Amino acid sequence: MRIRSPADLGAVIRDRRKQLKFAQASFAKRIGVSRRWVIQVEHGHPRAELALVLRALDALNIQIDANAAQPQRRRAGAVDIDAIVANAKKAGP
Repeated sequence: MRIRSPADLGAVIRDRRKQLKFAQASFAKRIGVSRRWVIQVEHGHPRAELALVLRALDALNIQIDANAAQPQRRRAGAVDIDAIVANAKKAGP
């Protein structure tokens, strides 16, 4: 899946957080940010600090693959980012 915008990334983070049943406040505490930061990222804030975004992805067990040109086998328990983004786009904000 290609994440083409901050909004796409925010949708992935929001949907995975909800899938794991993390409230925004508890998720924020887990990664060491404010709840406001989580809200902004989930709404596609384009200037979120990369280190914090990577920390959030790690806390949600979302992996980034830099070898996007080569097909990869889906690992057991891996997050299907394509499905998350597609569902988020259908559901809207």
